[in-house]
Amino acid sequence: MSNDKNTKDNLNKAKEVMDNITEKASELAGETGEHLVDIVEDVKEKVEEIISDESIQKAKEKANELTNEAEEVLENITEKASEVAGEASEHIADFAEDANEEFQETKTKTKIFFQRLFGK
Repeated sequence: MSNDKNTKDNLNKAKEVMDNITEKASELAGETGEHLVDIVEDVKEKVEEIISDESIQKAKEKANELTNEAEEVLENITEKASEVAGEASEHIADFAEDANEEFQETKTKTKIFFQRLFGK
């Protein structure tokens, strides 16, 4: 029974670790994307400060496009990081469940073996 408790404790610890990884991956993806958007915004502001003629208007429009693309990339990165972390969490849960089933099967077989060995 203590092995069952240890198995459950280990499963809970594995889930906690996976939840922490998921959270940290999402935070990191979000921070990275935010920094990217900030950099593009800074470049856009500098361009607007320096030049204001028609050809520069095109540069402003391009800077706006880049800002929008950076925001889309941020959303995609965050979404993919969450998906990957969620899939990893599912796989760990499946692995832990399989391990528990194997443990239970081995426990039963060992019990039968010793019962036969000692005739009880």
